[in-house]
Amino acid sequence: MELNLPPRYDPASVEGRWYRFWEEGGYFKADPDPKRKPYTIVIPPPNVTGMLHLGHVLNITFQDILTRWRRMQGYNALWQPGTDHAGIAMQTVVERMLEAEGTSRHAIGRERFVERVWAVKEKHLAIINEQLRRLGASLDWRRERFTMDEGLSRAVREVFIRLYQKGLVYRDKFMINWCPNHRTALSNDEVVHQTVQGGLWWIRYPFKEGQGSVTVATTRPETMLGDTAVAVNPDDPRYTAVVGRTVILPLMNREIPVIADPYVDKEFGTGALKITPAHDPNDFTIGRRHGLAAPCVIAPDGTMSAEAGPYAGLDRFECRKRVVADLKALGLLEKHETHTHEVGHCQRCDTVLEPYISLQWFVRMKPLAERARKVAENKSIRFWPARWETMYYHWIDTVPDWPISRQLWWGHRIPAWYCQDCPDPKLAAADRPPEPPYGIGGFPVVSASQPDKCPRCGGTRFVQDADVLDTWFSSWLWPFSTLGWPDETADLRHFYPTDTLVTGPDILGFWVARMIMAGLEFLDAIPFRDVFIHGIVRDDQGRKMSKSLGNSPDPLDVMNEYGADALRFSIILITATGQDAFYSNEKVAIGRNFANKLWNASRLVLTNLAESPDLSDLSDPTDPSYRPEDLALEDRWILSRLTATIGAVTESLESFRFNEAASTLYDFIWHELCDWYLEVIKPRIRSAEASASRFAAQGVVAHVLDRAIRLLHPFAPFLTEEIWQHLGKLLARRGALPGEGPGPAPSVMIAPWPQADERWRNPEAEATFGQVQEIVRAIRNIRKKMGLADRTPRLRVTLSIADPATEVMLRPHRALICDQAALEDLTSGVSLPKPPASATAVLPGMEAYVALEGVIDLEAERKRLRDQLDKARKFLEGSERKLANAAFLEKAPKEVVEKEYQQNARLREDIARLEANLAELG
Repeated sequence: MELNLPPRYDPASVEGRWYRFWEEGGYFKADPDPKRKPYTIVIPPPNVTGMLHLGHVLNITFQDILTRWRRMQGYNALWQPGTDHAGIAMQTVVERMLEAEGTSRHAIGRERFVERVWAVKEKHLAIINEQLRRLGASLDWRRERFTMDEGLSRAVREVFIRLYQKGLVYRDKFMINWCPNHRTALSNDEVVHQTVQGGLWWIRYPFKEGQGSVTVATTRPETMLGDTAVAVNPDDPRYTAVVGRTVILPLMNREIPVIADPYVDKEFGTGALKITPAHDPNDFTIGRRHGLAAPCVIAPDGTMSAEAGPYAGLDRFECRKRVVADLKALGLLEKHETHTHEVGHCQRCDTVLEPYISLQWFVRMKPLAERARKVAENKSIRFWPARWETMYYHWIDTVPDWPISRQLWWGHRIPAWYCQDCPDPKLAAADRPPEPPYGIGGFPVVSASQPDKCPRCGGTRFVQDADVLDTWFSSWLWPFSTLGWPDETADLRHFYPTDTLVTGPDILGFWVARMIMAGLEFLDAIPFRDVFIHGIVRDDQGRKMSKSLGNSPDPLDVMNEYGADALRFSIILITATGQDAFYSNEKVAIGRNFANKLWNASRLVLTNLAESPDLSDLSDPTDPSYRPEDLALEDRWILSRLTATIGAVTESLESFRFNEAASTLYDFIWHELCDWYLEVIKPRIRSAEASASRFAAQGVVAHVLDRAIRLLHPFAPFLTEEIWQHLGKLLARRGALPGEGPGPAPSVMIAPWPQADERWRNPEAEATFGQVQEIVRAIRNIRKKMGLADRTPRLRVTLSIADPATEVMLRPHRALICDQAALEDLTSGVSLPKPPASATAVLPGMEAYVALEGVIDLEAERKRLRDQLDKARKFLEGSERKLANAAFLEKAPKEVVEKEYQQNARLREDIARLEANLAELG
């Protein structure tokens, strides 16, 4: 039988073909089935702002490994696909497109702008889904969802209304984070705090009556225009006499009081604090406590408002310069110094944010957080690695109320309607941007659709809230809204709660924790049982991936060069559990080389089986009647190692130690199966004689290859499917289907996951074969040291063994050692003397002597070694003189001195090795 197997594995000719086979064959589908235990993963929905990056590749590969593994274990495995509308991020992308075209969202209007965003979304979605397919993601594409599709939009409205009815959603004026660029409120989780080199200015506030002043220190002089008090600590004796007095606010000539408040830090600055309730969250709290006014001197666009008087219209940072200059001119600037502090920036556009008092919609989080903490404490939800539980508790315990309204056009419109026939007192005094429709007023009515009449006044004229909801308000419903909630669907009953969430640490609080809250609140059940948190992908210098640094390759380009399996396997192998991955394209060669190694080994086995005249007598290691003692040492050894590997890989996956599972498979397949077992059995499987030995080796290697392919499949699905199909067709045509071999399952992805057969665990065989390996490696090392070829000339070796029992144990395997070490003769015995002119390898409990007489030119070798030794000693003398020179040690650059010490150490090692080699030659 001919096999059309190319000499090298070609991913391009394989991957697309097998993905179509899987998708068209329905292998990714999962429907409710009461007879099967479900396993569910919901994909963290990628943002439709552009293409996937290598961080997504890592995250998707983890999920696909889990899904394929559980599917092979017999679970009804559902991997739910979908994408996120990414509110502010997506709006920013499209606004930049419009800006490049010379227009803006305001110029084209809300309706046309939203239509444009939908069109961009469709374009990006096609790219994302193509990337997922190329990567091999086994998603159930029939179920694809989008956070703004009709079903999920309905769930969003339902949740908003339910929380509002319970008093957990409310509308009020509070200080929030405001982005002057996007002109929208942001939650604390959307703020990136950056360390900046700023300034600290000391400003004198003169008393209204009498001489003197109070000096305050501030990092933001421009906000002093909105000051309504100066606060001091009531326990600060320096200011006891000034509490209750009045000072004049410089530049604005406004009278403001000096108040006492325990919040003030006596040690910071002068111990006196300017209070600007509209532009600092702590001042806002103090202002409410003391009933202070809160004039807003910075407008929504970051310019100074009319409340800033003569500075109105200036950019806030230009205003800072003007204020400082004017204070200096008036003699009221006492001093200035540089000051390093943390400043909040917009996560999306990096704009410096403004604390801003604004009328917004909020979710009360404390009532939701209480249960979310308990399910982690009682281990209903487990975090992997466990250290992330501490971070989770910190977020839960300190979570503020969540501002959910956003002044954007792209997103879920808030289901609130304002009656135009009766006023809303909160909005009348609201500090909202002065653009329509924020000034519409009216009593708010929360409803999924426009109300028929106002419950307060009976009016029938309504205008919907112009704001949209925070992106995360739809994302926190993802585990159950994608399964049909708020309807009680069969999918929801079968697949919820889901099993595993795979995500990064950056969204532990504002996505993971909120999903837990939502699941408990709306379904009275946790949304998932395990949360696996992986690190981020950095370049090999430890830097974050970014386009500006040019260190973020397109995953499609990487897959085109190396193949999807190579990328998948490599990125898992280099990512230790819970740690960041340090990526370079060169590291993907690890996976490519591994794929080629397995391909070549499989090609050898498959070709051998295809050329064999009869396979009906193949041994079957899965047959309960098959006895281990009927097999050769190498057969017993590889079956024992396979059993250990199955157990180790399964246990690693159960504990989310993916790189350990990949490393175990790499070592087993590359080193144990390919480098050792296949090399040992080549003479047996190539024998023309239809012997029991040949059939045993062929049966064992077919079995081991089959199980290795299954174990590797979740990591490298395309390569394993290609090999599986060849192996299955071959054995099926020959009528040889050992146990659960490739014949019964049409695809490896639904073949049963291997079970560790303890019958084949054989510590004695592993120990014996391990000693054979040590002996062979030692002889090979001597060959390399002497500059000899791998197989020629054939050597004469003496084994001097300390323990007679070891000598007896190794005696039956002399032929195996001779074959693998390319020996002409092997003499072994207890405490044998060392032959003359021989090289020595010291091993545990024995020494191996390799005779060199007649193998190499001993005199020429001695001369070569003496010449090298003389040269090395001269170099060492020079190095010693240099390191004994105090002037060199003091004046030379540190790295030069360190390099010289390293060179000195290497020369000493070289000399010791050369002297040992010379001594061996006698």
